[in-house]
Amino acid sequence: MIEEINKLIISLLNRKTLRSNSILNKFFKVVALVILKNLAEIASYCFTSGIIPKSLKKFITVVLCKEGKKNYSLLGSYRLIVFKNTLVKVLKKYIINIIFKVAEKYKLLF
Repeated sequence: MIEEINKLIISLLNRKTLRSNSILNKFFKVVALVILKNLAEIASYCFTSGIIPKSLKKFITVVLCKEGKKNYSLLGSYRLIVFKNTLVKVLKKYIINIIFKVAEKYKLLF
């Protein structure tokens, strides 16, 4: 479990941040080595309880105009970019991996 979460954290891009708190992934990777056991416990709690803390659910959405559109009064003329907390992304990937392994084990996938 801890090794799997560590692999997910190592795969993060260094120049990106955790968004809401602006911690660089590069720094997060170093700190994660110290708090990895705690992250595994959080992931386990989130998975078993189905609860994700509100602070991890916060995200930033930016609206960008698509270039070359004739009519900017239409919704299709815009693109939404969502910046989610990287820690949540790691937890979600971990939980998805668990679900996928169970599905494979019980041959629930085609």
